[in-house]
Amino acid sequence: MDGVVLLADPKSKSWEFSNKIRDYIQNEKGEDVLLKELSLSYFRNKEEDLYTPENIRRKEIFYIQDSTKAPQNWWVELMLVKDLLLSASAESVSFVLPDMFYSRKDRKDKSRVPISARTVARTISPNLKRIITMDLHAPQIQGFYPENMPLDNLYSFPIAVSHLRKKYFSDLENLVVVSPDTGGVDRVRAFTKRLRKANFGDSEKHNYTQALISKERLEAGEVNSMELVGDVKGKNVLIVDDILDSGKTLLKAADLLKENGAEKLFCYAAHGLFTEGTENIKQKFDVIMTSNTHYRREDELQGVEILDVTSLFAEAIYRAQNGLSISSLFD
Repeated sequence: MDGVVLLADPKSKSWEFSNKIRDYIQNEKGEDVLLKELSLSYFRNKEEDLYTPENIRRKEIFYIQDSTKAPQNWWVELMLVKDLLLSASAESVSFVLPDMFYSRKDRKDKSRVPISARTVARTISPNLKRIITMDLHAPQIQGFYPENMPLDNLYSFPIAVSHLRKKYFSDLENLVVVSPDTGGVDRVRAFTKRLRKANFGDSEKHNYTQALISKERLEAGEVNSMELVGDVKGKNVLIVDDILDSGKTLLKAADLLKENGAEKLFCYAAHGLFTEGTENIKQKFDVIMTSNTHYRREDELQGVEILDVTSLFAEAIYRAQNGLSISSLFD
């Protein structure tokens, strides 16, 4: 991968994530790839000041952003980094965004509100070569980006399915995969399909069904009522979602599932924010899983199983640069 440079802030939590991507490409693909530093400092009024100490002229840059940053800093930094790199005569600039912020408002759900996902697309996409992200809140967000700027939306469910089968195989018999809302039905369908495909060669076959929780929200993060559509009585249940924020909705869902006879409760959310901690969730769920898109160590989230998805991002970068299929990762 001559001419390709991975770029990240060594003071940020994305640095470890970036090192894992580089190591995967080198060890699994036998390709040398450089990882260079972005220097970030602040003026007294908290404006960001960015600098690349090394020459990047005519290099193809993959900038790996830190998803633990405040969304406002995340957004501004992307625009500044792009300007810096293009001004420094980089051959091309691609963004690796493990969690695409401002994706939860992808349409107007009432009058006089912004479509935040569209606004992000309009501001960060000009002059980019591509964006690589994972588990978008809504796949249709890809339509906000120009045709000549690919947005690769990776799916973490192959990693989650592999983890479940290795560690909890005996608990998967007659598993019900549940969507916590109507918007997540396609996500649950894809996850269940992956489970069934992985089950194909097993001597002991498992049966997987699906269910849906229909809910009415008062406001963001606050649910008024819930109704279960499907049968969970006497079965283990896995809730699959893209974002775990405060966990309030998840807690109500757990109560509803138990009221309807569910046995063990599992949950997997691709992007674990845990803005109100984990203690309440751990009291309700037997197993809590998330990915490392938010770069937390296991000792920072005691009792939460953190799945490493850096191999997916490394594969996507490698395949994009070598003209190989990225979608085949999820067949």
